[in-house]
Amino acid sequence: MHNGMYANAGGDDTFYRKGTYISGAAQGYLIDKKTADKYGITKITDLKDPKLAKLFDTDGDGKADLTGCQAGWGCEGVIEHQLTEFKLRDSITHKQGQYAAIISDTIARFNDGEPVLYYTWTPYWVSGKLVPGKDVVWLEVPYSANPNGTDTALPNGKNYGFDINSERIVANKEWAEANPAAAKLFEIMKLPINAVSAENMMISNGQDSVKEIERHADQWIQANQKTFDQWISAAKKAAH
Repeated sequence: MHNGMYANAGGDDTFYRKGTYISGAAQGYLIDKKTADKYGITKITDLKDPKLAKLFDTDGDGKADLTGCQAGWGCEGVIEHQLTEFKLRDSITHKQGQYAAIISDTIARFNDGEPVLYYTWTPYWVSGKLVPGKDVVWLEVPYSANPNGTDTALPNGKNYGFDINSERIVANKEWAEANPAAAKLFEIMKLPINAVSAENMMISNGQDSVKEIERHADQWIQANQKTFDQWISAAKKAAH
């Protein structure tokens, strides 16, 4: 989703980018499971039906309100592209704003038993509060369509409309060449996606000071000391 942004900023000529820090990051559209099961909604295009779209109307205009993507984020381009491509503009309104605020409103509506329609990504704390498969379900798109022109179909045949992302550490190329130990560390460090979501949840629950976030990191290191020590050892060797 950010390939264009990376290339426009100079790509591999400007940046050092090796290894994958987090992999298997899904994202896409979800609705509450109760409504999905009751009405048999499985695809975002099911909401072309005015009766189904109206279920997710929060402002009284008859259109489904999608808790969407913050302006300027990569996901904004994909959502806007798909609303046009799948001819959904007459039935879905892309509600945008400060994401943490608008998704909190959505979770509050879910907790009140109301239908919800939203975009989210992983790793993030939202999927700890609205658990896919239990509280909510992913909606599929009819076919791959996005500004990058990539195929978003999954090995299991499902298609959520977004690439499964990898998150990578990027550094100034000159700096990385001058600091080979750090560059090696960036290349070999890997975190399980669930560990990141769990830490995001702790932040969301109020443990958000620098001191507390450092404590979260220390706790993960202690629980994975052998792995961490191997990273440090390999990084030190790269410096010689």
